[in-house]
Amino acid sequence: MTSSRPTPTAKTWIQGARPRTLGAAIAPVAVGTAVALDDGSISWPRAAAALIVALALQVATNFANDLADGRRGLDGPDRVGPVRLVGSGLASEGAVKRAMLLSFAVALVAGAALVLVVGPELLIVGVLSVAAGWGYTGGKNPYGYRAMGELSVFLFFGLVATAGSTYVQTERIAPQALLLGSAIGLVSAALLVVNNLRDRAADERQGKRTLAVRLGDQGTRTLFNASLIGAGLLVVLTAAVWGWPILLGLVVTPLGIGAVRRVHAGAEGPALIEVLGITGRILLVGGVALAVGVAFAAS
Repeated sequence: MTSSRPTPTAKTWIQGARPRTLGAAIAPVAVGTAVALDDGSISWPRAAAALIVALALQVATNFANDLADGRRGLDGPDRVGPVRLVGSGLASEGAVKRAMLLSFAVALVAGAALVLVVGPELLIVGVLSVAAGWGYTGGKNPYGYRAMGELSVFLFFGLVATAGSTYVQTERIAPQALLLGSAIGLVSAALLVVNNLRDRAADERQGKRTLAVRLGDQGTRTLFNASLIGAGLLVVLTAAVWGWPILLGLVVTPLGIGAVRRVHAGAEGPALIEVLGITGRILLVGGVALAVGVAFAAS
């Protein structure tokens, strides 16, 4: 008997990779690489490898989340958010698993190249990053269902990705990379906060104890707003110490104000999908602008 499941198209895989989240990979690498200019010139091959690692890990994590939630039957037809491949029947579990493994493999290959030219300490970071990507919703006891997803995003797509991108260039940990990595981590975490705010009621019914479920509606909205405001303050602090051109990263402030107002006003359901898109633009555009500002400050 043949399966009636449709063959996934390129558009289907792009949807499954969740392009709106990819700013969480691009921003920290751009900023971390710009910080390295304080030590002189940068190696573009190393920067490219770091970007490939970050992008591949983000896509792999997205596919892992799709696969794990689909297996648990948590992405039904009444889902409000972006389409899920397994839950919607657009792709089989096996196909999504292969896409996930391929993405992790790409990250490991690019990471191995960096290990060879920088040092074995990066191997530990790489293994922990892959484990974090899978463990978010994969396995028997996923930490994403125990209110730890936002912390992981802050650490791995903020501090680790930014400071690590500087480290592969300079082989040292730069304090400004830690501060700006914290700012990027807060915005990256805000992406997950608003995503989980949108899904809070459904997650609670399904037994998923995300941070949004634990904090409740108002607590989650406060966390989202505090994350964006905190990120802006960290940019100001870094600019005060290392150079005012860094304030270029605040060019996305109008977007941030709009997102904060919408969440504070009680946006729900589809309206939060719009906020998710805005937050993604804040991360990507703000991250690139921040990198340019850091580069000017270092020159």
